[in-house]
Amino acid sequence: MRPAARKILNTKNAVAVFIVVALSVIAALAVPDSSSPGHGGPWYSILPPLLAVTLAIVTRRVMGSLALAIVIGGLLASVPSSPLAVGTWGEGLRISFQFVWGSVADWTNIQILAFVVVVLAMISTVIVAGGLQAIVLWLARFVRGPRSAQTVTALMGLTVFIDDYANTMIVGASMRPVTDRLRVSREKLAFLVDSTSAPVAGVAVVSTWVGYEVGLFEDLARSAGIESTGYAMLFAALPFRFYCILMICFVLMNALTGKDFGPMARAERRCRATGAVAEEDAVAMTSKAFSTATPAPGARARMATAILPIAALFGFLFVGIWLDGGGGRRLAESPLALLSPAAWMDVIGASENSIPLLAGAGAVSLALVVICARWLAKAPFAVIVRSVLAGARASLLPVAILVLAWSLKAACDRLGTGPFLVAAVGETLGAAWFPAITFIIAALTSFSTGTSFGTMAILIPVAGPIAFHLGGDAHGLVMMVTLAAILDGSILGDHCSPISDTTIMSSISSSCDHIHHVRTQLPYSLTVGSLALICGYLPAGFGVSPWLALPAAVAAMAVLFYFLPAGRDAAATTRS
Repeated sequence: MRPAARKILNTKNAVAVFIVVALSVIAALAVPDSSSPGHGGPWYSILPPLLAVTLAIVTRRVMGSLALAIVIGGLLASVPSSPLAVGTWGEGLRISFQFVWGSVADWTNIQILAFVVVVLAMISTVIVAGGLQAIVLWLARFVRGPRSAQTVTALMGLTVFIDDYANTMIVGASMRPVTDRLRVSREKLAFLVDSTSAPVAGVAVVSTWVGYEVGLFEDLARSAGIESTGYAMLFAALPFRFYCILMICFVLMNALTGKDFGPMARAERRCRATGAVAEEDAVAMTSKAFSTATPAPGARARMATAILPIAALFGFLFVGIWLDGGGGRRLAESPLALLSPAAWMDVIGASENSIPLLAGAGAVSLALVVICARWLAKAPFAVIVRSVLAGARASLLPVAILVLAWSLKAACDRLGTGPFLVAAVGETLGAAWFPAITFIIAALTSFSTGTSFGTMAILIPVAGPIAFHLGGDAHGLVMMVTLAAILDGSILGDHCSPISDTTIMSSISSSCDHIHHVRTQLPYSLTVGSLALICGYLPAGFGVSPWLALPAAVAAMAVLFYFLPAGRDAAATTRS
């Protein structure tokens, strides 16, 4: 290791140690009588999540940080009682392993992990069979100029809602020849791909993100004693997903108006004027992932190969939840119950088997896509098998993060982290400000670590119980807004981070210089994030309805685009 790199590493380690020690001292002094029953766990109960957050920010290694925090949690559950006894240290390691094994062996967790695996395998097979590529080619027929090319790209991003990785891989690689021909800069293409990946998958009611988010919410509900299901909590938070909803609106306004600002405007002017889709010093990123974005040799690209399995996923899940939640009785009482949002919310809240239904829906869609790939697309059976295995391998990272997140939550439960934080922070922090503060913390954590999943895994078990307490020990407004703030803040930080996997993949699939992509996208993400904070999470924390906050934010966005100057070169050179 070079001396300069070693110096930077030592500085980071020193900063991490200082932060952990300083916050630990503050925690120890904040509640002097923390050992009393009214204050839950001891002060050192915050060490595992504190270590996870601090190390993840400093080292940018989420899995290693979570793993170390779990070990520390196990040791703290045993060692303080007899620190000089060798046996207690061994017992602490055994408890650490128990946290992980308990998370893996839990039947609900197994079903969630199964959903993630089978859906990624389904997506991989759809891509290889050419189903999503056929949809992309159909949409591309409507492209006439730069603005319509951007609009179609954005609409394709909305169509590929099932997974953010699938979005970046398919949309960027497929639309790049079209946007290059119509003089849309690579920077703009990368932005459109990146900004319709996680925001769309994050709010889609059926996606690979759902299993992850529902799993975290289910675990939070069980530990905090919340009488709700993970799916019901997810749906309750949907109206407060300000950043995701506003980013989708921003992308559509940006594409339809053809107006840009900041570094993106300069990139678009360059492309329109000279035809140079990238800067002279750009280093285009390429990847072998492009090979999986086109049909396999011999396969027939048909839209039905993608539409039928995805429709089956939706249909199985919604019909199952409707029947499980008493929808049949409601339908007998009123044939219009299916069209009632209130009836759907009640049914979703009453459903007790949403997780098994989610796993079952994934299995049905995987079986159907194999049939479609073989009989409709005529893909070789060996290719189908390899695509299923490739999708299963791609699930290893999210599965590992989920298991570690559940294990850390088990450590926090054992030590009483939630009750301690409620006692130390809950009485002094105003409920109205908590969602906005949480949104900022989630964005900073995700920016530093480059992972929205890891940020959600760290913050939901910690901030969730505090929000539950601030809301009067009820799953009410404060908790719904706070959970939405964690999810959306994680996505905002992920969008701004140069080390984010989806940001990197967007650069790769669009053949855009990665630094140029980050530099041009950052002002747009921060603009939408500011609107989400000022017009969304702050008013919502004070009780303003999201149905008032969202139109206000969209109106402010529309005013911004109205006063932006039109692209002169765009108007002069091509039609929209």
